[in-house]
Amino acid sequence: MPPPEFAVLLLQATSHAMRVEKVLRTAGLACKLIPVPRHISSDCGVCIRVRYQDLEAALRAVEAAEVEIAAIHPA
Repeated sequence: MPPPEFAVLLLQATSHAMRVEKVLRTAGLACKLIPVPRHISSDCGVCIRVRYQDLEAALRAVEAAEVEIAAIHPA
């Protein structure tokens, strides 16, 4: 089974998601701010979608920016 095409990064707050989007774009990584998929959470909110192949680089960039990721899900 091939890996998923995307992963979503869940964060504690919308402001954190917006910060992570800026960090990832600055790092040259493609990302998109999207609503949290309903199968993951029924709460309102946004998350960051990245290509699965870029996940490790995205995690390094987020860690360097000292933002905590609440969860990571394949999408």
